[in-house]
This record gives sequence, C-alpha cells and structure tokens, in this order.
Amino acid sequence: MARIEVPMPQMGESIAEGTVSQWLKQVGDAVERDEPILEISTDKVDAEIPAPSSGTLVEIAVQEGETVEVGTVVAYIDPDGGAPAQASTPAAVERDEPGEAASEPAPQQPRQPETVPEGVAEAATGAEPGPATSTSPVAEPGSAEDRLRTRSTPVVRKIAEEHGVDIGAVPGTGHAGRVTKQDILSYIETGPPAAEERAPTAEPARPPQPPTRPAASPAGASDLWDAFYKQVQHPEYPVRAADRVEAMDKIRRLTAEHMVLAKRVAPHVHSFIEIDFTAIDRIRGASKARWAAQGASVSYTAFVVWAVSRVLRDFPTVNSTVSGNNVIFRGNVNVGIAVDLDPGLIVPVVRDADHLALVGIGNKIVDLATRARDRKLMPEEIQGATFTITNPGVLGTLVGLPIIPKGTSAILGTGAIEKRVVVVTDPNAGTDSIAIRKRSLFSLGYDHRIVDGADAARFLSSLKETLESFPEDA
Repeated sequence: MARIEVPMPQMGESIAEGTVSQWLKQVGDAVERDEPILEISTDKVDAEIPAPSSGTLVEIAVQEGETVEVGTVVAYIDPDGGAPAQASTPAAVERDEPGEAASEPAPQQPRQPETVPEGVAEAATGAEPGPATSTSPVAEPGSAEDRLRTRSTPVVRKIAEEHGVDIGAVPGTGHAGRVTKQDILSYIETGPPAAEERAPTAEPARPPQPPTRPAASPAGASDLWDAFYKQVQHPEYPVRAADRVEAMDKIRRLTAEHMVLAKRVAPHVHSFIEIDFTAIDRIRGASKARWAAQGASVSYTAFVVWAVSRVLRDFPTVNSTVSGNNVIFRGNVNVGIAVDLDPGLIVPVVRDADHLALVGIGNKIVDLATRARDRKLMPEEIQGATFTITNPGVLGTLVGLPIIPKGTSAILGTGAIEKRVVVVTDPNAGTDSIAIRKRSLFSLGYDHRIVDGADAARFLSSLKETLESFPEDA
C-alpha cells in the first residue's frame, strides 16, 4: 500500500501557512489514527495535528521551526508499518518539489490565491515563507536553489508585480536565497545592488530598515496602502549591560503588529459614561440558585454583552467598518471578548450574540475563555468580530482607552464595578438623597471616520438605559 501523506492543514480560510512547532512522534514510531503526531503554530492559533491513518511514521519532511504553506506534505505514514526512510535532509525535501525527477510521483499541492490573506502575520512578522507550490509537472529551469530563490508567498509576488520587479533579480536572504517580503521592499527602496554586490556568494541577512514609503509607481494608491497600512517595523534600541533581551513570542508579536496598524488607520476618539449596576445586582442575587442548578455561570460581562448586542441593532454605524471609500454595515452582531492569557491577549468571538439569551451568552463566554487559556480555540472562533469588549476593570482599573481592532469601528472598555457614594433622585417625590451604589465607568473607543461623537453619545446613553433597567426575563 502506498504511503499516506500528512499535509500542513488549512486551519482557517485566511491562513496561508503554518510553522511546525514540535514533533510529538519520531521516524520509526508507531502511530494510531487520530493520534496527535505534531504541533503547528499559525498566525491565529496553535493546534495538534492528528495522524490521518494508523501505521508507522516513516519520514519527516519538515523540521521543527520551519514555516511552510498550507497543503505542503510534512510527513509520510506507512500503513503497513514499513521501514522508515533515511533521516530527512534538504535534498530529500527538495525531491518532493514539483518539477524534479523522483522515484515516486511528487504530491500535488493546492495553489494559494494571489490575494493578500486576512491578518498581518504574512505582511509583518518577517518569518521565512515556505516555497510556493504548483500543480504543473513541467520542470523549471535552473538548480533547486534557483527555483527556491524565485519562489515566495502571494504577498511578495503581489508587491513585485505592482512595482514591475523580477523576483529572480532580487537578492534573497531566506533559506537557499528565497526572497522574503523584507527583501522585496528593500530592493524597491534602494534599487538593484551594485555589480560587486551581485556575487554568487550568499548575502548576510540585512538588519531591519526604518519604515519608508516605497518609490512611486503606476499603482500609487496601492503603494501607499502597502507602505502605511501593512508594513510594521519596530525601531531598535541599544542594549545596556544590565539589560536582558528576549524575542517576542508569536502572540506578542502579532498583538504588537495589529495594534500599530489599528492606530495608523483609524482616527481614535473616546467617550465615557457611568453605569449603575444596582438592577443587575438584584437580578444576579435572585437568580443565583436557579443558575447554579442549571450549571450556568452569568458574570457581569455576560450582562454587558447581552445589552451591547441588542443596542448595536439600533446603531449600525457602530457595528460597521470602513472599506476604501465604502462603509460595510455588518449583517451579524459578533461580539469579541478580550481574554487575558497572562502573558498575552486573545479575542474569541461570541457569534450572533443578539440571538442568544443571557444564560447562553454567559455559558459561551466561560467556554471560550477556558479554551482560550488552554490554547484550544479553533481559528474561526477568533475571527469575524464586528464589535469588541475588553474588561480591564476585572483587575481594578477604573477606565481604559482601548485600541479599536482592525476591521471594526468601535470597542467598549468596562471599568471596575465598585461601591460609590452617589446622589440618587426619587422619581416620585422628586427629592435627592445620598446612597451607596455599585457603579462602573465605561469608555467607547470609535473610528471617527464613520462614527461621530453624537452617534457614540447616543449609543452609550442607550446602553446605560438598557443596563440600568435590565429586564428580569432576559
């Protein structure tokens, strides 16, 4: 029986590549169907990959730390338990590339679309891209190194096409001279290297250059987008004797890139309001035993998500996003909930929250937060948010000024819910009195391109009214 291929899986429609984090099995080990054999890391989520068949792991084609495109074969399993192949080498990996003669047919891999995937990992992490794949069996000219050097991710090919650059002429600093995104951008900024710099010896990797606008080209608008909205290059600083230097992990690196891009694009404005949680406290106290009997957990955040999801129906601009010169009004209310991973941050999404009851929202939040901390979320569970809530108040913060996530127009920050002395007006007698109430400050960060200050004020006023007169049967 033929060997079974283990491909790099598609973990989400916007994910184009993945990194092999760890092999859980080694060549020669017996594996069972659906038993985890390796861990992969993408720009969205980490996951264990199960064996597609029982048998013996006979070849590992992609080593730990390597990043390859979706569909690339990373290992082979012999269902008959045959002898393992020789230890994998670069030559062995190249054997399976399309266009080279081999003792067995090379596996065909799906061609990735020529569009820039959602997210910023491929545009800014600087990770070495995996070789592009082709379904054509026609041999390509040149050596294996030449073919690798001219291969690149879709975003690199798109940049080269827009600027009229031949990728084959660009000095590459990736594996076997492969052209990375930083290589193509540096080439566009500085022009072709001098003759003495084009020696066949491999160039050392260049240090990161400060962000500059690429040279003008016929696609001027696209150039501006690439230069301002997609490139994230953090400035570097000298290291002092007592300092300790650590590389950012994947979550921190992606968070940093997303925050920089979000602040570059959206003009942020923040408005504030104070919310009285007396009515909600009364409902929680009266329903505590009933919820416990149902195995449900309903936090303050669940009440806020319920109220926000209903109020968003009446404020479509707050549930929208700017796309070029258009506005996309989202048809669903998908609320992202920021979860502290300590360290790190991730935002799982409660989809169609406006169709869920209070208890359903509470259980969903607990489930997502638990699996987020256990690193067990699926990619689709952290995509598609139309509005976001972050709760720094759980750690005692009075109020915050959160950054609006890309692709949305607003984010709500909830402060600490604390007892405060306030003036209360009796609506019947019209008299004032001093009382102790549980209250919280809320901040709404919004994109001023689409959400005006008056829109934000009306949204917050409606949210305040909904929370302070929360329905008993929600």
